[in-house]
Amino acid sequence: MMKPFVFVLAGLALALPARSAELVALHVRTAADLADYCGARTGVPEADAKINYCHGFAQAAVDLELQHSGDKKPFCFPSPAPNRTATLHEFVDWVRALPEHRPLPATDGLFKFLAERFPCK
Repeated sequence: MMKPFVFVLAGLALALPARSAELVALHVRTAADLADYCGARTGVPEADAKINYCHGFAQAAVDLELQHSGDKKPFCFPSPAPNRTATLHEFVDWVRALPEHRPLPATDGLFKFLAERFPCK
């Protein structure tokens, strides 16, 4: 009776991952923070979490802004919409090139960049 039980426990132990995922606390306040996450280099610790956070943050901010801006949109994407990854890389370059953009609140900096890059006509 003990042998099957031991076998099942051994099988479960082999099925469990060798290491549990570590929690990463991420939070952005400024355009510099967001650009640092968006520009995280793959292969460094927490890079995937930072990049995913960046994309989720940007998408949610844009969706909410466009949903609540009414007829006076702050930026207008062309059709077809631009590639999110490429656009966020442009945002990183924009923040890094102009130090006065770094202290802007994250959404203000993102929206300022998008308004310059994709102005409404």
